[in-house]
Amino acid sequence: MCGRYLIISSPEAIRRFLQYPEQPNFPARYNIAPTQPIPVVRLAEGQRQFALVRWGLIPAWVKDPRDFSLLINGRGESVNDKPAFRYAMKRRRCLIPADGFYEWKDERGSRRPYVVRPRDRGPIAFAGLWESWMGPNGEEMETAAIITTEASHDVAHIHHRMPVIVPPDAFDLWLDPNVDVEMATALIAPAPAGLLDAYEVSTAINRAANDSPAVLDPAPAQAEAAPEASAATKPSKKPKKDERQASLF
Repeated sequence: MCGRYLIISSPEAIRRFLQYPEQPNFPARYNIAPTQPIPVVRLAEGQRQFALVRWGLIPAWVKDPRDFSLLINGRGESVNDKPAFRYAMKRRRCLIPADGFYEWKDERGSRRPYVVRPRDRGPIAFAGLWESWMGPNGEEMETAAIITTEASHDVAHIHHRMPVIVPPDAFDLWLDPNVDVEMATALIAPAPAGLLDAYEVSTAINRAANDSPAVLDPAPAQAEAAPEASAATKPSKKPKKDERQASLF
C-alpha cells in the first residue's frame, strides 16, 4: 500500500533525472494524497513527456467514476490479470517521480507513520500505470496508479508492501509500450537492500492539509505523553479520511 508520498527535489533535478523536454516549475510537495493531481512521465510519439494526471486510476470501460472504487495502487502480482490494470500494463506504463513515501506501522492498536526515503536523498521513480477516461458528454480525465510489491529489507519492519521503484537504467524498458509485457513485469520487484532508510514522523502526516517541511521532522520520543506538544504533532482522537487538495502545483 502506498497512500502518501512526497516530491521535494527541485524541478530541474527531477527533469535531469527523468530526462523529459518540458520545463514545468512547481513547488515542493511533502504530503501528496489520493485524488490530487500528480506528475507522471510517459512516452508520447517515442519521446518522454511530463504530464499531470489524477492519482486514482479509472479504466476506460468505467461508465460512472462515482460508482467505481478508487484505485491508487495496483498489486504487482496481479496487474496482468486484473481487468482494471491489464490494458494499461500492456500499453500505458509510466514513471511517477518521488522523493520517498509514507507507511504506517501497526503496533499495539496504534498506527505510527514513517517516512521512507532514498539514503542519498535523491529522487526516485515509482512504476505507474495511467489511463484516459472519456465520459458520455465528452469529458476526459487522465488518471494513474502506483504499482506495489513485497517490501524490501529496508521497509519490511514497517509494512509488508512498498511501491515498485524502477532503476534509471530500466526507464526505457518500463516506458516503451513495444516492450513485451513479460519483460516489463520482470521489473516488478522489491528495491535492493540498502537503497532506502526510514524513521518515524508525527501523526501530522495523517492530514493532507499538513503539507510543509515540518511533516518530515522525526516524531518526538514521547509524543503521546508530552503536554507541550503542538496541536500539529498531537495524534487526533479519530483519524480522518484523507482531506483532498485541489491541485499539486
